[in-house]
Amino acid sequence: MAPYRIDQFNSLNEIFDLKVIFIFDNVWNHKFDQSKLLAQVKFNYSFLLTGPRYKGRVFRFGMLRSIREFNPDIILGYEFSFTTLYLILLKKAGIIHQQLGSTIDDSIEICNNVQSSVRKWSRKISIENLDYLIVLSREVADFYSNVLGFTQNKIIVSPILQNENRLRKDPEQLIEIAERYFQQNNLKGKRVLLFVGRFISEKGLVGMLEIIAPVLKDNPDLVFLLVGDGIERDQINAAATAHGIEKSILMPGRFEGPELLAWYFCASGFILPSVFEPFGAVVNEALIFGLPVLCSKFVGSKFLLDNPDADLIFDPLDANESVVKVKRFISVLQKKITIEKTLPDSKMRINYKNLFHDWKTKMYDQSI
Repeated sequence: MAPYRIDQFNSLNEIFDLKVIFIFDNVWNHKFDQSKLLAQVKFNYSFLLTGPRYKGRVFRFGMLRSIREFNPDIILGYEFSFTTLYLILLKKAGIIHQQLGSTIDDSIEICNNVQSSVRKWSRKISIENLDYLIVLSREVADFYSNVLGFTQNKIIVSPILQNENRLRKDPEQLIEIAERYFQQNNLKGKRVLLFVGRFISEKGLVGMLEIIAPVLKDNPDLVFLLVGDGIERDQINAAATAHGIEKSILMPGRFEGPELLAWYFCASGFILPSVFEPFGAVVNEALIFGLPVLCSKFVGSKFLLDNPDADLIFDPLDANESVVKVKRFISVLQKKITIEKTLPDSKMRINYKNLFHDWKTKMYDQSI
């Protein structure tokens, strides 16, 4: 269970009799405290954990038995995976008869630049045989409809967003934690540029440090705060040392729950410089806590920004453009003098309650 899926699944459970079958005991490349996450769910769930696995690709034994036990009207796989292809095979063989769909986390960049011939083949097979696609944005929905010919009224647009009422429900606790961070890390009088996520090559952090190093040197009140961890931690440290900006880089570690969310209160602005990012749920979190966001053009969730075609979107592979837009972005960031005693206004312009309209009209109403 990933924390950014809780609200979506709980809301779907209000529309459907939902059962989620997890095929990992944790997110395979990002470990979370599952006991805390599962304590928040309102839907039925079970686990299938036996079967062959190669990195993030798995096949699980027991899927057919689970389908027969629950006997759903609709079955959703994920991506163009072995699971989705197996469900298609079962239906074509006449073993199951339910409607089939799949959740697709592609950004428009991934749609246009398929990573491999195998994925391209599995995508073709899937869209020829599925009844529904669940995608993250209208732009991606239009691609599958206009370019690949999938029926538009069978495409459900459902971004991976979190309910801001849940994230903001205990402001006193968040503010208390943030005040501790603020004091411990000497952030008073600083402009704090925040990143949250894994330290992996896809996030573009080492390249961003190369770009931002002169900016940090020219702005001693600017701090680049990297909250997370990963295999590139040593490379980030090495890059900071090589450019003489160690004192401008802060890496406090990896956090979950309120301890993570409190970091948003310490920031002046948020940046996500990913070179590969199907969605990027942290953009949603940053907006919920009122932060301005500078976002890579490769991030699927860039459409959440107020004006995604303007200066808030940049190409992290273009050093010149990145420098210009980073400088422009930080020039308007405010110094953090103190942690405010009230929650900042949310910058989310999408009403979370409206996200499930497609599920209701395109899937539920048509399946009864």
